[in-house]
Amino acid sequence: MEDLEKAILISFDESGRVESALKLQAVGFIDKIKESPLICSICVERLCFSKLVQVQFWCLQCLHDVIRVRYSSMSLDEKGFVRKSVFSMACFERLEGVDDESSVRVLEGPPFIKNKLAQVLVTLIYFEYPLIWSSVFVDYLPHLGKGAPVIDMFCRILNALDDELISLDYTRTQDELVVATRVKDAMRQQCVAQIVRAWYNIVSLYRNSDPDLCSSVLDSMRRYISWIDIGLIVNDAFIPLLFELILVKGLPEQLRGSAAGCVLAVVSKRMDLQAKLSLLQNLKISRVFGLVAEDSDSELASKIATLLTGYATELLECSKKLNSEDLKQTSMELLDEVLPSVFFVTQNCEVDNAFSIVQFLLGFVATMKSLSPLTEKQLLHVGQILEVIRTQICYDPIYRNNLDVLDKIGREEEGRMVEFRKDFFVLLRSVGRVAPDVTQMFIRNSLGNAVASSSDRNVEEVEAALSLFYAFGESINDEVMRVGNGPLGQLVLMLLSTTFACHSNRLVALVYLETVTRYMKFVQVNDQYLHLVLAAFLDERGIHHPNINVSRRASYLFMRVVKSLKAKLVPFIENILQNLQDTVAQFTRMNSMSKELSGSEDGSHILRCTTREAIQYLSSLLTPLCQQVKVEVLLINAEVQNAEDPVAKIANIQQIIMAINALSKGFSERLVTASRPAIGLMFKQTLDVLLQILVVFPKIEPLRTKVTSFIHRMVDTLGASVFPYLPKALEQLLAESEPRELVGFLVLINQLICKFNTLVRDILEEIYPAVAGRIFNILPRDPFPSGPGSSTEEIRELQELQRTLYTFLHVIATHDLSSVFLSPRSRGYLDPMMQLLLRTACGHKDTLVRKACVQIFIRLIKDWCTRSYGEEMVPGFQSFIIEVFATNCCLYSVLDRSFEFRDANTLVLFGEIVLAQKIMYEKFGNEFLIHFVSKGFPAAHCPQDLAEEYCQKLQGSDIKALKSFYQSLIESLRHQQNGSLVFR
Repeated sequence: MEDLEKAILISFDESGRVESALKLQAVGFIDKIKESPLICSICVERLCFSKLVQVQFWCLQCLHDVIRVRYSSMSLDEKGFVRKSVFSMACFERLEGVDDESSVRVLEGPPFIKNKLAQVLVTLIYFEYPLIWSSVFVDYLPHLGKGAPVIDMFCRILNALDDELISLDYTRTQDELVVATRVKDAMRQQCVAQIVRAWYNIVSLYRNSDPDLCSSVLDSMRRYISWIDIGLIVNDAFIPLLFELILVKGLPEQLRGSAAGCVLAVVSKRMDLQAKLSLLQNLKISRVFGLVAEDSDSELASKIATLLTGYATELLECSKKLNSEDLKQTSMELLDEVLPSVFFVTQNCEVDNAFSIVQFLLGFVATMKSLSPLTEKQLLHVGQILEVIRTQICYDPIYRNNLDVLDKIGREEEGRMVEFRKDFFVLLRSVGRVAPDVTQMFIRNSLGNAVASSSDRNVEEVEAALSLFYAFGESINDEVMRVGNGPLGQLVLMLLSTTFACHSNRLVALVYLETVTRYMKFVQVNDQYLHLVLAAFLDERGIHHPNINVSRRASYLFMRVVKSLKAKLVPFIENILQNLQDTVAQFTRMNSMSKELSGSEDGSHILRCTTREAIQYLSSLLTPLCQQVKVEVLLINAEVQNAEDPVAKIANIQQIIMAINALSKGFSERLVTASRPAIGLMFKQTLDVLLQILVVFPKIEPLRTKVTSFIHRMVDTLGASVFPYLPKALEQLLAESEPRELVGFLVLINQLICKFNTLVRDILEEIYPAVAGRIFNILPRDPFPSGPGSSTEEIRELQELQRTLYTFLHVIATHDLSSVFLSPRSRGYLDPMMQLLLRTACGHKDTLVRKACVQIFIRLIKDWCTRSYGEEMVPGFQSFIIEVFATNCCLYSVLDRSFEFRDANTLVLFGEIVLAQKIMYEKFGNEFLIHFVSKGFPAAHCPQDLAEEYCQKLQGSDIKALKSFYQSLIESLRHQQNGSLVFR
């Protein structure tokens, strides 16, 4: 074996027994061979003599790459040699000068080798047909007489031609589309009729002796029917042959299915609709209806199902677009004839594309929207469509246990079905709008039948019926749902009062609760059913369900129910609290605080009702939780002194804080401070206890985060009465905080400012120096690095801190608190803040951040500058704004071509920059205007006339006109600038 073959074998080795260094050496060797000017000769020679499929594949791939990449640089002799060699191989011929006894024939190789050879030949066709090699197809056809190997190869060539060039199922470049059109036009004119004749003769000759070969021929033919003359197929010879192949029972299913695929291609061919209807009539498709009932699980039944769906889709299209009433009538008669079979195959057969069936049915239902009332036949069709939907959305019982415990298989199946069901639920909603009463009765009957069905299907049928009712709710408007007349009200009552034997199943329980929640508007009006709703959520069907996932979802949904019913629940408060006591009390028992409970919603949302019992109940929950925090803190302190591991105890404290957070949800400030101050007092006491955690564990981030979350909640809940607790809380949160913790701290301060405005001035003046000192020491003065390897976790944390700082400064400035920056302890940080804001306003990559910084400057100018030019409030600030901010931010930064006016956010930023100029003129008058025009404009090479016009616009009162002019001015200066100005 020569070196090339050895190297190819080594490079293809996947056994792991070849050393990586040797493999790399082999790859390098064969790559070098590829660059040889004799590579085509080398490959053809190896293809003639090597029996190793790895070598054959490598040689064919090389030829493909050479033709595809280097065709234009190949010599005429080289092109002719490759063309002749490849064609001879494809025709099952030996090359000239090759000994018959020692040579190898590629067509005797495995399928992937023959497919690769076909790809090489098609690449030649791409470049050479019909201008250079016009006879390729005509020359090949006589070789079909050599039998199955050449016929099989011809099918592969046609398939490769479709895949590589013609088929629009793949994205094509404009050049490829041009070549495809050229090839198809030449084939239509030159050889398509001969190819079709060859197809017919081969299928007629080999149908009994080699049905697999005939299947291959028909599968190739199916690809070409869409663009060849339909008369070559639709005639007295070919159509009878195709139907004979479909209907003869003794033939293999694969051959019969391939024939059905060809008929589908005929049915789907684009043509004049009147001609299409005539074609569909003449096909007499009804003769295949019976095939789907013989063996609905067979491959043939699937192919026939797809054929019937395609046939029905074309008829529906004819009925919608033909203008003649007679032709519309004919279309509908043919459609009525095929619909029962379509419904049957949809429910009983594996269809290649369920989506196409749904699209057909959606189109069919759409034709009924303008009809009122529906005819008896149409109502029958609606019922059949609903049965199709019900059948399709049913889970397979084989996955019942997997779905109930939700293991890996169960999760995958549930995810698949959620996606699969989407289109069918769209169809259901469409049917529900066309025939709501029929749909409701169907759901009612489905639910009744499911309850009464045998246990082996009960779970799936109940779940499907409930899912139908849930999805149907999306097609009902609020008014109809509230009134609930007729079948709908009966259906809701049936839902609430029916007991399902399979309610312990996770899927059934979940969809039941979701459906009850969806129809709560009906219960809001018909409150006589409230006790049924509460029972559904509070007994073993809901919050007390044995499956933790159901219980958690029930808790969340019950919260929504409480929100929607509000005062209507007051008479039931005592009963609700009794039923919830064991569930909510789990939060107060340490051993019950598992990960499953953490973060879950719970029925304690009912506590937002303001009865005395609810207050007592809240107290009975919060008090033991706070007591446990105290106990755990003491125990941890003792364990630390005894060198024991406190990790488990810290985790317990986390769980307690999460439980307290869950209990505190939903209480309004008015409720806890005015209506029921006793609740507010409980929360203050709880906050005082939790703040001790920050003192004892200042460096444990999970605890800091949980306590911070509770402080956020208390700011909203307690309002201004939280103030006495803030100094201690903020002091502890700021101490020893890392960048990520500083972000959380700033977010909390932002919340305080936004809620209380100037009321927090004293607190802010106290903490701002420490905050500014910490942040300006942490943040780098230079821009953050960019490029590969620069996005480390540390850099990302600093970037997040910087973004939050901008928001913090913006919130201070825009809430009348800019005087905080001027307090004696804060003035030392004024210069670094100004420099940071200036750099950011001029060149930050995030346009929204730049806008925020410009807005900060605008607000500071308004707050700190007056028209009277006496003593400045902030010495040097006015000159900084006029000489530095104005020219750098308002002129140079927008002249930079990276300032893209076509971007919407950039236009908003530009508007703020123009507003800043207007404010500066109002505050500083000609002092700003003269410096801006005399210093900035000349550096930007601004003509005098444009500068004068700018002054006029600025001095005017129309801000929109100023913005429009300034944009045109900047764009004009960009064209005029000669490169002498360095934009910063």
